[in-house]
Amino acid sequence: MSAVPTLRIVPKLAAVDPKAWDACANPGFVSDENALTPETDSVRQPIGPASDRSDDEEEALPPLDSKLQQERFNPFISHAFLSSLEESGSATPKTGWGGAHLLLEDAQGHLLGAVPAWLKSHSQGEYVFDHGWADAFERAGGSYYPKLQVCVPFTPVTGRRLLLSGRAGDAERQTLIKGLAAVMRQTGASSVHVTFPTRGEWEAFGGAGMLQRTGQQFHFFNPGYAGFEEFLGELASRKRKAIRKERATALSEGVEIEWVTGKDLTEAHWDAFFAFYMDTGSRKWGRPYLTRLFFSLLGERMADRVLLVMAKRDGRYVGGALNLIGDDALYGRNWGAIEHHPCLHFEACYYQAIDFAISRGLKRVEAGAQGEHKLARGYRPVPTYSAHLFADRRLERAVADYLVGERAQVAATIEAYEDYAPFKKK
Repeated sequence: MSAVPTLRIVPKLAAVDPKAWDACANPGFVSDENALTPETDSVRQPIGPASDRSDDEEEALPPLDSKLQQERFNPFISHAFLSSLEESGSATPKTGWGGAHLLLEDAQGHLLGAVPAWLKSHSQGEYVFDHGWADAFERAGGSYYPKLQVCVPFTPVTGRRLLLSGRAGDAERQTLIKGLAAVMRQTGASSVHVTFPTRGEWEAFGGAGMLQRTGQQFHFFNPGYAGFEEFLGELASRKRKAIRKERATALSEGVEIEWVTGKDLTEAHWDAFFAFYMDTGSRKWGRPYLTRLFFSLLGERMADRVLLVMAKRDGRYVGGALNLIGDDALYGRNWGAIEHHPCLHFEACYYQAIDFAISRGLKRVEAGAQGEHKLARGYRPVPTYSAHLFADRRLERAVADYLVGERAQVAATIEAYEDYAPFKKK
């Protein structure tokens, strides 16, 4: 009889071999500095009878679903990205993000699966809001923090949260789900929150008894446009004219746009962008989440996966947007500017992203959380998902009742948004 895999918790990604983690996070790819190339893992062998295993394929979903299970390489769950958050001081116990990453290992200590998780002392930087739940529980005499958060910190991007190697299947997936409940009990956490998992994982969490929540974002979908003008040709005349006017306005004061990626990225670019980021963050949140060191580590470890859209006027950078590049999608993350130029935000964050995605043959652009204004600019509504488990049954019942109505409201909102899409009516 083969040995049963074991679970353990590590507080830092630095304690995990990067190749082993990435073989679970993005099976079929390994990291070699900035290069990402397919590699066959010679040790991938079945760990049990075929009936006990699953190829972990997700069921095909409707075209407008948020389904990064189709993403061949998701940069956010890579060891390089997550470890950069920790090593830069952005996601640490001091900032309220205490690492509690769950590892599933075989008898030889080889990694079969993993879950990126943090014990949190607050509810900031998550984009799935539970402040009301926390307030209600604490008013009733409970202690909501710490809570166990399964996510990519500060990143509202859908992706796998149950990271399985090619040797693992459904049995290992279920072990990881049960392991999260065990971690909650062992650490005294009030709850488990899995934010922005794939649709298939969301269903698996629901099947295991976790509460299911939905949200929505706006994504651009590229069916294979030859260029930005072909995309515009799909829009109603009034919307097409509005976009052309906005793009002209953004560049009307001598502003020029540069795409910077790969070996062209320098510390000078990061210095400029960090100034933009700090300006926006200070005005919106009071305390930006990411440190300056994080951006240097990102450029050092993942330069080929980074796109900076930089706006320049009179030879000086005045604004910019940070994007990460997957194999199938472009992900808009942060934006900022030190000069105000009308419509520059729309140009740098939305139109340039569309232009880049079309030029690279990427299937979609994900431009971050919220933002009804994205709808008029060619982005369409899609559902997002989260799953929740509570140690206190009274809180669980109250949240379950709330989520019934919220899910219905989200579904109705997405349907209503589709009626306002700027595309020509077929």
